[in-house]
Amino acid sequence: MARVISVEAERFPIAGTFTISRGSKTEAEVITCTIRQGSHIGRGECVPYKRYGESMDGVRDAIEAMSERIVGGLGRTALLDAMPAGAARNAIDCALWDLEAKISGTPVAKAIGAVPARTLETAYTLSLGEPEAMAAQARANAARPLLKVKIGGDNDIARIQAVRQAAPQSRIILDANEGWTDDNIVANLAFAAEQGIALIEQPLPAGSDAILRHIAHPVPICADESVHEAKDLETLVGLYDAVNIKLDKSGGLTAALTLRDRARDLGFGVMVGCMVGTSLAMAPAVLLAQDADFVDLDGPLLLARDRIPGLVYQGSLVSPPDTALWG
Repeated sequence: MARVISVEAERFPIAGTFTISRGSKTEAEVITCTIRQGSHIGRGECVPYKRYGESMDGVRDAIEAMSERIVGGLGRTALLDAMPAGAARNAIDCALWDLEAKISGTPVAKAIGAVPARTLETAYTLSLGEPEAMAAQARANAARPLLKVKIGGDNDIARIQAVRQAAPQSRIILDANEGWTDDNIVANLAFAAEQGIALIEQPLPAGSDAILRHIAHPVPICADESVHEAKDLETLVGLYDAVNIKLDKSGGLTAALTLRDRARDLGFGVMVGCMVGTSLAMAPAVLLAQDADFVDLDGPLLLARDRIPGLVYQGSLVSPPDTALWG
C-alpha cells in the first residue's frame, strides 16, 4: 500500500524566555513529518537549529524534496545515505520508526532492546542571565536532583557560585555553548571543580578546542556542538570525556543508536540531550537514553503548552512514551 507524506511547521510557546550564550527565544519552532500507510500513521518532530545552518523553510523543503522517495518505500537504512545528518533527516527517520512500530505491532523500545523501558531522571535547564537572576531560577528549582545551567560569558564564575549557593544539593551540569576561551577555561574549570560541578558541556567553539588535549579536566568535559555522527568520534578522543547525543544533530534515532554504541566502544560517557521541542521530539530520545550517564530531555517542561498526549513528567522524572504518542 502506498505511503502518503505530509510536513507541517508548528510553534509552541515557551514559558517565559529561554536564553543561551547565542541568544533568546520565546517559542519552540518545530517541523513535524507525518507518513501514512493505509490506516497506520507515523510521526517525527525536529527542531531546525540556526547554529547548524538550518531554518524552518530549509528543513521543510529538504523533507518535501524526499517525498517521492519516501512514498516509493525508502527505508531508514537507505535514508542515511540519501540525506545528510540534521533536523530534516531526524523528522523522517523518527516518522519511519513510528510507522514501522504501528504496522508490525512491535514497539520501538523492543526493537532497539530498550525493554523494559524505565523512568529516567532528566536535567532541568536554567537560562543564562545575571548571577542574581540565575540564583533565583536555581532557588526555585533547588529540589530538582539535576540542573543544567546555561553559561558562556565573562562573568561565569559569579554565575556558577550564585547557582551553587542557591541549589546546594543539586548535581549541576554547566553548558557554555562554546562561550569560553583559551584565556579563561583553566580558571573556570578549576572553580567548577571547587563547586562540585558534575559535567561541563562544550566550553570552547567546535574546531577551536585543541587546548583540551593539553589541560587538566578536573570536571569531565562533554562534546555537544563538536559531535554529530559516529564518524566525528575518533578525532574527539583525548579532547572530551563524554558526548551529548541529540537526534536533531545525528539525523534520527537510527544514526543515534550507532553513535551511542561507538561512543561506548571508545570509552566516552554518554549524555542524551535535546533541542527545545515537544514530547513528540523527546519520545524517541527517552528510549535512546535508557542507559545514558546523563539525561537532558526537559524540552516539554520549558513549554507553556505541550502536545496532547505528551510524555508524563513527575518532577524531574520522565516516563517512557505511550504508544499513542510515539513508538
